[in-house]
Amino acid sequence: MVENSQILYACEPALDVAEFRRVLVESGLGETRPVDDEARLQAMLSGANLVLTARLDVEGKPLIGVIRAVTDFSWVCYISELAVSQSAQGLGIGKGLMDEAQRQLGPSVAISLISMPDAVGFYERIGMKRMTDAFWFSRKR
Repeated sequence: MVENSQILYACEPALDVAEFRRVLVESGLGETRPVDDEARLQAMLSGANLVLTARLDVEGKPLIGVIRAVTDFSWVCYISELAVSQSAQGLGIGKGLMDEAQRQLGPSVAISLISMPDAVGFYERIGMKRMTDAFWFSRKR
Protein backbone atom coordinates (compact mmCIF):
# COMPACT_ATOMS: atom_id res chain seq x y z
CA MET A 1 0.00 0.00 0.00
CA VAL A 2 1.32 3.43 -0.93
CA GLU A 3 1.81 5.77 2.05
CA ASN A 4 -0.24 9.02 2.09
CA SER A 5 -2.22 8.10 -1.04
CA GLN A 6 -5.81 9.20 -1.47
CA ILE A 7 -8.63 6.75 -2.14
CA LEU A 8 -11.02 7.39 -5.02
CA TYR A 9 -14.53 5.94 -4.62
CA ALA A 10 -16.70 5.67 -7.71
CA CYS A 11 -19.56 3.86 -9.39
CA GLU A 12 -18.06 1.71 -12.17
CA PRO A 13 -20.79 -0.30 -13.93
CA ALA A 14 -18.31 -1.46 -16.61
CA LEU A 15 -15.60 -2.70 -14.22
CA ASP A 16 -13.02 -4.87 -15.97
CA VAL A 17 -13.48 -8.55 -15.11
CA ALA A 18 -9.72 -9.09 -14.65
CA GLU A 19 -9.55 -6.30 -12.05
CA PHE A 20 -12.60 -7.73 -10.29
CA ARG A 21 -11.03 -11.19 -10.25
CA ARG A 22 -7.73 -9.87 -8.90
CA VAL A 23 -9.40 -8.11 -5.96
CA LEU A 24 -11.52 -11.18 -5.18
CA VAL A 25 -8.36 -13.30 -5.05
CA GLU A 26 -6.35 -10.72 -3.08
CA SER A 27 -9.18 -10.23 -0.57
CA GLY A 28 -9.56 -13.92 0.21
CA LEU A 29 -13.05 -14.12 -1.32
CA GLY A 30 -11.52 -15.96 -4.26
CA GLU A 31 -11.76 -19.11 -2.17
CA THR A 32 -15.57 -18.93 -2.36
CA ARG A 33 -16.07 -17.34 -5.78
CA PRO A 34 -15.71 -18.82 -9.31
CA VAL A 35 -12.46 -16.97 -10.03
CA ASP A 36 -11.40 -19.51 -12.67
CA ASP A 37 -14.60 -19.00 -14.69
CA GLU A 38 -14.22 -15.67 -16.47
CA ALA A 39 -17.60 -15.92 -18.21
CA ARG A 40 -19.34 -16.41 -14.87
CA LEU A 41 -17.43 -13.51 -13.28
CA GLN A 42 -18.47 -11.32 -16.23
CA ALA A 43 -22.09 -12.43 -15.78
CA MET A 44 -21.84 -11.56 -12.07
CA LEU A 45 -20.66 -8.05 -12.95
CA SER A 46 -23.20 -7.63 -15.75
CA GLY A 47 -26.05 -8.74 -13.51
CA ALA A 48 -25.18 -6.24 -10.79
CA ASN A 49 -26.80 -2.85 -11.10
CA LEU A 50 -24.50 -1.18 -8.58
CA VAL A 51 -20.73 -1.66 -8.74
CA LEU A 52 -18.69 0.61 -6.48
CA THR A 53 -14.93 0.74 -6.49
CA ALA A 54 -12.07 2.00 -4.34
CA ARG A 55 -8.90 2.92 -6.22
CA LEU A 56 -5.58 4.34 -5.11
CA ASP A 57 -5.07 7.85 -6.48
CA VAL A 58 -1.64 7.04 -7.92
CA GLU A 59 -0.41 6.28 -11.43
CA GLY A 60 -2.52 3.51 -12.95
CA LYS A 61 -5.23 3.98 -10.29
CA PRO A 62 -5.09 0.35 -9.07
CA LEU A 63 -8.31 -1.19 -7.81
CA ILE A 64 -8.10 -2.10 -4.11
CA GLY A 65 -11.76 -2.62 -3.23
CA VAL A 66 -15.14 -3.35 -4.77
CA ILE A 67 -18.80 -3.70 -3.87
CA ARG A 68 -21.06 -5.62 -6.23
CA ALA A 69 -24.79 -5.22 -5.49
CA VAL A 70 -28.33 -5.58 -6.74
CA THR A 71 -30.82 -2.88 -5.81
CA ASP A 72 -34.12 -1.29 -6.78
CA PHE A 73 -32.72 2.10 -5.68
CA SER A 74 -35.91 2.62 -3.70
CA TRP A 75 -36.35 0.06 -0.93
CA VAL A 76 -33.46 -2.38 -0.58
CA CYS A 77 -29.94 -3.15 -1.78
CA TYR A 78 -28.34 -6.58 -1.48
CA ILE A 79 -24.54 -6.52 -1.43
CA SER A 80 -23.19 -9.65 -3.09
CA GLU A 81 -19.52 -8.83 -2.50
CA LEU A 82 -17.52 -6.42 -0.45
CA ALA A 83 -13.90 -7.24 -1.27
CA VAL A 84 -10.80 -5.33 -0.23
CA SER A 85 -7.28 -6.38 -1.24
CA GLN A 86 -5.46 -7.81 1.75
CA SER A 87 -2.76 -5.12 1.51
CA ALA A 88 -5.45 -2.47 2.08
CA GLN A 89 -7.48 -4.27 4.78
CA GLY A 90 -7.67 -2.46 8.11
CA LEU A 91 -7.26 0.98 6.49
CA GLY A 92 -10.94 1.93 6.33
CA ILE A 93 -11.49 0.96 2.68
CA GLY A 94 -14.38 -1.42 3.43
CA LYS A 95 -16.10 1.20 5.58
CA GLY A 96 -15.43 3.79 2.87
CA LEU A 97 -17.11 1.56 0.29
CA MET A 98 -20.10 1.01 2.59
CA ASP A 99 -20.33 4.78 3.22
CA GLU A 100 -20.26 5.33 -0.56
CA ALA A 101 -23.04 2.76 -1.00
CA GLN A 102 -25.15 4.59 1.58
CA ARG A 103 -24.41 7.93 -0.10
CA GLN A 104 -25.32 6.61 -3.57
CA LEU A 105 -28.49 4.88 -2.35
CA GLY A 106 -29.77 7.55 0.02
CA PRO A 107 -31.48 7.22 3.41
CA SER A 108 -34.62 5.41 2.19
CA VAL A 109 -32.79 2.27 0.95
CA ALA A 110 -31.94 -0.56 3.37
CA ILE A 111 -28.71 -2.48 2.78
CA SER A 112 -28.43 -6.21 3.41
CA LEU A 113 -25.71 -8.82 2.93
CA ILE A 114 -24.56 -12.24 4.05
CA SER A 115 -21.21 -12.07 5.78
CA MET A 116 -18.36 -14.52 5.55
CA PRO A 117 -17.80 -15.84 9.11
CA ASP A 118 -14.46 -14.07 9.58
CA ALA A 119 -15.93 -10.70 8.54
CA VAL A 120 -18.84 -10.59 11.01
CA GLY A 121 -16.91 -8.37 13.43
CA PHE A 122 -16.23 -5.81 10.69
CA TYR A 123 -19.93 -5.42 9.88
CA GLU A 124 -20.83 -5.13 13.55
CA ARG A 125 -18.10 -2.48 14.08
CA ILE A 126 -19.45 -0.32 11.24
CA GLY A 127 -22.91 -0.41 12.79
CA MET A 128 -24.78 -3.03 10.78
CA LYS A 129 -27.45 -4.93 12.68
CA ARG A 130 -27.19 -8.72 12.78
CA MET A 131 -30.38 -10.38 11.50
CA THR A 132 -31.42 -13.84 12.67
CA ASP A 133 -34.20 -14.60 10.18
CA ALA A 134 -32.23 -15.12 6.99
CA PHE A 135 -32.80 -18.09 4.66
CA TRP A 136 -30.80 -19.69 1.87
CA PHE A 137 -31.13 -22.17 -1.01
CA SER A 138 -27.59 -23.32 -1.86
CA ARG A 139 -26.42 -23.21 -5.45
CA LYS A 140 -25.91 -26.56 -7.16
CA ARG A 141 -22.63 -25.59 -8.86
